[in-house]
Amino acid sequence: MDTEFVRVAYMIVVLSMYVNIGVSLYAALAKPNLVKKIIALTILGDSVNTFIILVGYRFWRPGVFLQPPVLTNLRPTSEVIRQFLEKAVDPIPQALVLTAIVINLAVTVFLATVALHMYRHFGTVNMDVVGRLKRYEVRKEMA
Repeated sequence: MDTEFVRVAYMIVVLSMYVNIGVSLYAALAKPNLVKKIIALTILGDSVNTFIILVGYRFWRPGVFLQPPVLTNLRPTSEVIRQFLEKAVDPIPQALVLTAIVINLAVTVFLATVALHMYRHFGTVNMDVVGRLKRYEVRKEMA
């Protein structure tokens, strides 16, 4: 596989992640519908997780035999450790992404519950209408 092609494909994926993050931020901030905001935040979380995984990606050099980075020696030499470190992917971004996936799921369930309760109380999930209804209720209580 051509190394230049892999680099260009990697850059296209990174740029698409930037676009995806930007569009989901716009949708989360500009759309008044609470369900659309929840969907946008979910897409944002998944895009950020994918971007973090891409940070740990290692380019393969041409002519290198593709082996998983596993130490098979019980007493590895410094040369074996050096080769392992050249092939190994950083595990920290992977651990952070696993944690973020669980947190993202919990936040999404919480926001869906809030949206459901708002729909039951106000009859809509449009935040502009909910704001008007709340102002109307406050004025009615003050009078």
